[in-house]
Amino acid sequence: MTGERIILGIDPGTNIMGFGIISVYGNSMKLVALGVLKLVKTDDHPLKLKHIFEKSLALIDEYNPDELAIEAPFFGKNVQSMLKLGRAQGVAMAAALFRSIPIFEYSPRKIKQSITGKGSASKEQVASMLIHLLSLKEAPEHLDASDGLAVAVCHHFQKGKTGTEKKFTGWKSYLSANPDKQG
Repeated sequence: MTGERIILGIDPGTNIMGFGIISVYGNSMKLVALGVLKLVKTDDHPLKLKHIFEKSLALIDEYNPDELAIEAPFFGKNVQSMLKLGRAQGVAMAAALFRSIPIFEYSPRKIKQSITGKGSASKEQVASMLIHLLSLKEAPEHLDASDGLAVAVCHHFQKGKTGTEKKFTGWKSYLSANPDKQG
């Protein structure tokens, strides 16, 4: 049996960022913390990104996670929304890279499938399954918080399986896997 691992899961967003932190020892999971960062009070997008970076860094410094699991942006019809979401994800990833925390990225479908067995599950179904899996007394106040928690639990379930996540250990590995992101 391996030692304890702390996993920080983040559901990036430009209005609300959800996060969940679990402790894993062997196959046993325990909730450490979960919550949201509300960013709706400002229309200043760069300022929102600064808050996301600072909150991500504060979570990393407080809980010392071994790994960051993050939800990948999904492809939608609104290009501006996708761009803003990608930026939010990027600054959360930058905070992890700044502290040399390995990053694992999962698609929304993979996260839902990992938690509920259905890639098309609703946020409510995911939250309900998390209550069961982690023996929580009640659902989180915000579904964004349970989404962040779902990313962490998905990562735990996927650990050791190959080809199910993208892993980045630093800027060099991120850029080599994403050559289109280089200027």
